[in-house]
Amino acid sequence: MNAAELLDEIQAELAPHDGDNRLVPLIAAGKAPRAVFAALAAEERWITRSDWRSFHEMAARADDPDARTFFGTLAPGEQQAYAMLDALIAAAGPDPGAELPRAGCQAYPAFVAWLALHGESAATAAGIYANFAAFGTYCGIVAAAMREHYGFDDAACAFFDFFAADVPVIGQQALVAIQAGLDAERLDLEAAHRYARLFQHYELLFWNTLADEFTE
Repeated sequence: MNAAELLDEIQAELAPHDGDNRLVPLIAAGKAPRAVFAALAAEERWITRSDWRSFHEMAARADDPDARTFFGTLAPGEQQAYAMLDALIAAAGPDPGAELPRAGCQAYPAFVAWLALHGESAATAAGIYANFAAFGTYCGIVAAAMREHYGFDDAACAFFDFFAADVPVIGQQALVAIQAGLDAERLDLEAAHRYARLFQHYELLFWNTLADEFTE
């Protein structure tokens, strides 16, 4: 098995459950309240700050230079995305539940931080990258709906546009890092599958936590 085959296998396992996201279809149809975007922005501010630190830690811990390159590329993206949230916050207004971060929304970055301390680099890269396709699709749908149904401008949509964009170099770096782990027999296949499933569960928990709050 090579890196591409491993990712195809993992994503095939995850694909049937990607539709379990209850919030994105509501946004796509213009049926979610506008206040949900303030909550999304507030939660993503916590997430991007956390993931930025976690990716730097992953790069620092990685023994393999290819894994360091992959995680090192992800870190500045989180910093860029964090800055893009200012425009969304200004356009969406204050988060109605901003007293505390929502535990269901913050489970994802907590797992990323756990992996930064405990995860083997190649298996972690596989788990992270396997989730990118679903998250990118969600972001693309949200960005389109924000313009069509909610009247947000390009600046307010920039965060979601950023993560919806296809960045081939990140995919190439992920494949190289995963392949290096396979070649060195460091990559635990069971761990890669487990990490990817957990990422998907935490991703869905993020969206569905907000769906439960804003569709009661």
